[in-house]
Amino acid sequence: MKVQLTHKPEDGSQYLTIGKEYVVLGIEADSFRILDDSNEPYLYDPNSFIITNSKEPTFWVSAIGDEGERYSYPKEWNQPGFFEDYFDEIEGIRNQFWKLHNKLYEK
Repeated sequence: MKVQLTHKPEDGSQYLTIGKEYVVLGIEADSFRILDDSNEPYLYDPNSFIITNSKEPTFWVSAIGDEGERYSYPKEWNQPGFFEDYFDEIEGIRNQFWKLHNKLYEK
C-alpha cells in the first residue's frame, strides 16, 4: 500500500515531504505506520494522504479493536506494545523490526 502526502499533518511533522510517496508499513488504530524522512516508523493521520496504491500486502494480519479501529501489520509486529518497545529501545526489538522490514518491504 502506498500513499502520497497532500498536506502536513496537524501535528506539524517536519519529517514528511508534501508530494512524496510513502509505503504504509501497517495500520494501527486506523493511523498509517510510515517510515518517514527521519527513517523512523511513526504513525500518521491518514487524512493527510491520498492512496496511490491500495493493494495491501498479503502478509498483513488484520484485527479490529473494541471500538472498531483497524490494526494490520506483519504478524511479528502485530503484538501489543511492539512499537512502544521499539521506541523505548528494548533490546533486540529494533533489530527485529529492521530485519523484517528489509525482508518484506525492500524488494
